[in-house]
Formats: sequence, structure tokens, C-alpha cells
Amino acid sequence: MRHAHTHLVLFFIVLATFLVAASFDSRPVHGQSREGGKTVRRGTGGSRVKRTALVREKPAEASRESSTASSLRLAAPRNASLRRELSWTFGGKQQRGWHIYEPLISRLLQTEHDSTSEGFAAALTSWQKRSGLKPSGVLDKESLNAMVSEWQGKRLQERSYPPPEDLVTAPASDFYDPTRADDLRQVERKTYAAYKRLVATAVADRSLGLARSSKGELAPTEKYLKIISAFRSREYQEKLRRKSPNAGRAGLAVNSPHFTGRTLDLFVGGEPVETKNSNRAIQVQTRVYQWLVRNADRFGFRPYYYEPWHWEYVK
Repeated sequence: MRHAHTHLVLFFIVLATFLVAASFDSRPVHGQSREGGKTVRRGTGGSRVKRTALVREKPAEASRESSTASSLRLAAPRNASLRRELSWTFGGKQQRGWHIYEPLISRLLQTEHDSTSEGFAAALTSWQKRSGLKPSGVLDKESLNAMVSEWQGKRLQERSYPPPEDLVTAPASDFYDPTRADDLRQVERKTYAAYKRLVATAVADRSLGLARSSKGELAPTEKYLKIISAFRSREYQEKLRRKSPNAGRAGLAVNSPHFTGRTLDLFVGGEPVETKNSNRAIQVQTRVYQWLVRNADRFGFRPYYYEPWHWEYVK
């Protein structure tokens, strides 16, 4: 009987010990322990869950990166084709490709990558996202039209004549044709001052190779950046339209910004104001034009994208 009693006591002692140990193990442990040579903070088991989540996220992230890289690889050859083959319309004229506008496009995208490269496609994708367009990296008709709208929206919106006292007659030496009549050498006063600052900066840039006078100004013999046309009356504009009936709205507007005296046609190479694609393709490759694309805005001038020679003072 005594043995049975002893066994019963021992049984309850062992059972109590087991229950206490089990209860202790089931409690959440706070603090730190060493695991795999690293300090692991233990709380409610969160660290292990987070680590699992991170492991699961990495393949998804890698998949997205792979998908983006694949899209750019596909976009690059599409752009190489569309830069000369895209069919679109502007000013009532059928247009083909966008290679003529590459300097302006690169400026808009803030990229120096070649337009047939994946880097260009990546820059285009970023711009498309900012513009609310499908981020395909392909410069298709939708994206090109959006670019044209952005360029056009930054142009001079005014079309009225300036007060007579705001017009100055620029010296003949500032003009591409020094024999141009006095009334055709008028420029709005602030526009002319900005033009002179622009020219002085361009002359100082030795990379352009512009001929300079002994005073460091644009030499009389230098044609680049000379003014071809500035202020025009409505009567004179209509005369030009009659002489070039096929120019269309893209070339000679009925309601021209030249009426303001704040628009300058500048010589940038080729035939001064010829809108044929072959001529414009020459003009946009000149160092002077590309310099204007990069710098004219500093002086308040914005381009009319269709005419490389056409710059409007918008300040």
C-alpha cells in the first residue's frame, strides 16, 4: 500500500513538471537569440513571416524587371522603323516619319540616347507615363501627336499687332538679306534685345565656329543666326501666301505670330525657309539648330517644331 502511494505521488510530480514545461514553451518569447550566426529578434513570430514574404517578393520583382527589359528590346526596332515610316497628318499635309524632329524629341525626353536604342525607349516610356499614355516605349502616332500638342501649347498665343512704339528697326547687318526694306526689319523691342543676347552667347560658344568681328560680335559675313524675317503686316503675309499657294497652314499661317513682331525666322542652314522634308532634314542636323534647341529657351524663345528656322519670344 505504501508503495502504491509512493508511485502515485511520483506520478503527480512528473505530471506537474511536464505541464509546467509545456506551459513555458508555449509562451511568446521576447528578446533576442542567436540563429545561424545572426541575432534574431523574437516576438510574436513576425520575423519569420516577413522573411518568407521577402523571399516571395524577389521573384515577382525580377519578373517585372525582365518584362520591362523585354519590352524595351521590342520597342527599339519598332522606333527604328517608325522614325521614317510612321504615317500622320499635320496642317492638312501628309507626313511620314518623325526623324526630322529628333532633336526636339530628345530635348523633350531629356535623353541623349539614339532614337533606335533601348535607352531612348526607356526615356520615352517615362515620358509616356507622365503624360498619361500607354508606356510602350514606342513612338507611335498617339505619342507623336501628344508631343506636337505639347510643343504647340508652349508657343506664342498672341496674334495682335504691337503698339508702334514697341517696334524697333534692326540694322541691316542683323539680317540674312541686308538689302531688306526698313519696314521689313522691324522687331518688337524686348524680342530684339533677347535676340542680341542669344547671338552674343552663341558667338562666344567656339564649338559653333561662328565668324566673329573684331568686337566679338557676329561677323557681317556670317549667315547663321541672321534674321530672315521678323514683323509682318497682315497685308504682307497675304502677299506671301499668294506667292506660295501650296504652303498650307503648316507653312504660312493665315493668322501668323509674325504679326506680333515677337517671332523671328533665323538662318539655320539649307534653304532658309523651304519646308520640303529634304531641306528640313538638313537644317535640323546643323550645329546651330541643335544649339538653339538646347539653349533658346534660356532667352525666352520657343520653336515652331515644323519650321526649324522659326522661333517665338514668349516672355
